[in-house]
Amino acid sequence: MKKTILPTLLITVLVGLRVQADPTITTNYIKIGNAQIPELTIDGVEGFQDTPLEPGSQWHVHDPARPQPPVVTPGATFSQMAPPPSDAIVLFDGKDLSQWRDKGNGGPAQWRVEDGVAVSAKGDIQTVQKFGDIQLHLEFREPTPPRGDGQGRGNSGVYFMGLYEVQVLDCYDAKTYADGMTGALYGQHPPLANACRPPGEWQTYDIVFTAPRFDADGKVTSPAYVTVILNGVVIQNHQAYRGASNWRSLGSYSAHDAELPLALQYHSNPVSFRNIWVRKAPVVNEP
Repeated sequence: MKKTILPTLLITVLVGLRVQADPTITTNYIKIGNAQIPELTIDGVEGFQDTPLEPGSQWHVHDPARPQPPVVTPGATFSQMAPPPSDAIVLFDGKDLSQWRDKGNGGPAQWRVEDGVAVSAKGDIQTVQKFGDIQLHLEFREPTPPRGDGQGRGNSGVYFMGLYEVQVLDCYDAKTYADGMTGALYGQHPPLANACRPPGEWQTYDIVFTAPRFDADGKVTSPAYVTVILNGVVIQNHQAYRGASNWRSLGSYSAHDAELPLALQYHSNPVSFRNIWVRKAPVVNEP
């Protein structure tokens, strides 16, 4: 990775000045390998402007100047504790994590199960079964009292096929870069709205995911798509992934199997989960 030089930093700051009138800008440097990377804070939002531009956009990956989505207060309830349909595959019913394995070593999942709730700890987990096109129901609860800010506040994630992330984060009355908010396709597409509930309250994800398709040469013939409903509010509407989710870089595709495990992320925050089930939802291209 090339070290960032002063002219590049000046350019990125000027970009921020153009896109947002008179922001308050501070710069901190974080060490990645041997490089010192400039992390900007613009109007209280930490992020980067030395990253690539999103295709067809004026915004950099994790750009702190990118506008925050509007806040929408969700209804009192939507699908909390929704019973799984008859054809659903139950991945967590409050009893144990027998349907999950440690993503790193393939051993038993190391998350805690207490009072019918799975609490993230020690490492990412992934399902024993593999999936392609699916409907997912999942409920999560952010830690209370809240701790940290930005990406350090209740961070987790849902990784379809272990590659394509829908972000989990505590964004209730809290800011972070738009493409890393709750419901973002991480590093790619911000949510259409911030429909988060306060930390300590249960929240629901109802998600329809369509796996990408590849031809015999490994080229993408159809990208991955996702529709995300957070607490009854549509925040991604059949949105395409640009590729696998990454930090500080554009997504890209590499050919893979038609079915892969679903994964949940541990990001040093104890996020709680319950009532997780999926249904296979194949795309049928017929009239």
